[in-house]
Amino acid sequence: MTSAQRRPTAVRDKGVGPLLRGWREQRRISQLELALRADSSARHISFVETGRSRPSEEFLLRLAEHLDVPVRERNALLLAAGYAPRFPETPLDDPSLDALRAGLDQLLQGYEPYPALVVDATYEVVAANRGMAILLNGVPERLLTPPLNAMRLTLHPEGLAPRIRNLGEWRGHLLHQMERQIALRRSETLRELYEEVAAYPVADPGEQPEPEAPPLPYFALPLRLEHQGRLLSFVSSIATFNTPMDVTVAELAVETLLPADPATVKHLRELMP
Repeated sequence: MTSAQRRPTAVRDKGVGPLLRGWREQRRISQLELALRADSSARHISFVETGRSRPSEEFLLRLAEHLDVPVRERNALLLAAGYAPRFPETPLDDPSLDALRAGLDQLLQGYEPYPALVVDATYEVVAANRGMAILLNGVPERLLTPPLNAMRLTLHPEGLAPRIRNLGEWRGHLLHQMERQIALRRSETLRELYEEVAAYPVADPGEQPEPEAPPLPYFALPLRLEHQGRLLSFVSSIATFNTPMDVTVAELAVETLLPADPATVKHLRELMP
């Protein structure tokens, strides 16, 4: 288990003080530094963490903002301090999120023929475009049964993994990404997913076919994927919502795969004119 996967001891205690101290220690910020950021004093921060002072709702939210605490965990801080949760968790199919879903669909469709998808905090796919469906062609049906999980689809030995030419690099990148999310969100579901995909067997790189040509000097780590006898190359970009006020929306991420060479562009446009 990596250090990113271990929870601060204080998190297991009760009360807002230990919770707050756990987040501060995890962010490696001193009481004085947090006090300066939040326009307070180290003495007051200390009193809050030890339970000698009960923070106001607004002050607690201000501290959470400076500690980059996820929206879901901000609700937990408020509850621990005796306040009502501030941020709702609206189901994605709720009518109030119609505009959000329509906007995401438009974004995904507009990106075609290039692959794009939307995932939640545990990498479950909530939406995807036809470009992504093209890449998943040939994946066993049992892995495509909802709920689809992006990490499982990518790293499973019957998923995309056997077709990824630089699997070692890409697998390391994805596992590191998950470790960061585990440290940020403290999700048991995400931790279990990490343990599952990290345990998948990895094919011997020597058994993978050599690329048809030397790789280009990419500007970011590429995903080099074999598809219908062609070698496709992508770089990944992830976008989230700015200042979300809902837990569901805060945990959505839009991932787009940008073609990294002209051959990839040509192949995808041929498949989806």
